[in-house]
Amino acid sequence: MKDVLLSLARAAIAESVGLSHNVDLQKFLKENPWLNENGAAFVTLNTKSNHALRGCIGSLVAHQKLYEDVINNAVSAAKHDPRFLPLTQSEFDEISIEVSVLSEPKELYYDDIDDLKNKIRPNIDGVILNYAGHRATFLPQVWEELSDFYDFFGHLCQKAGLSGNCLEKHPEISIYQVQKYKE
Repeated sequence: MKDVLLSLARAAIAESVGLSHNVDLQKFLKENPWLNENGAAFVTLNTKSNHALRGCIGSLVAHQKLYEDVINNAVSAAKHDPRFLPLTQSEFDEISIEVSVLSEPKELYYDDIDDLKNKIRPNIDGVILNYAGHRATFLPQVWEELSDFYDFFGHLCQKAGLSGNCLEKHPEISIYQVQKYKE
């Protein structure tokens, strides 16, 4: 599974920057029928030199075949992440790729911040925060950088365009898990 998903993502990015690749999509689909099942995936690009984020785009809910989601999100991470300039041919060999396949998000019911803190599982749960038309997510991998509960949620609130203490407003929280595949 790992090699197939990473090969699909790298081939899609190569094609998007005008480089050739040796991935035969039809052969992949024939040999891996699970690629035709609906799935949601995030594709994350990091620089190999300093492991800095270079793009990250994904789907929270399965709305197309997994192979289509991986291909589309790989191209979007490389070319359309608004935080970065589009990836160039010269940068292609300088990135590493990570594909995260998401489980279906489930709403997490909680009474207050302490209850939420007890129910969230760092490094396991990805989190979707929803409040008053603002929404943001962090993959479980973000816990590696923001291991403190309050830092994690403060940054997530800000990513959603809210104040860093938005948990006080009791936003809707959903969680999901990922299968992570990294080059």
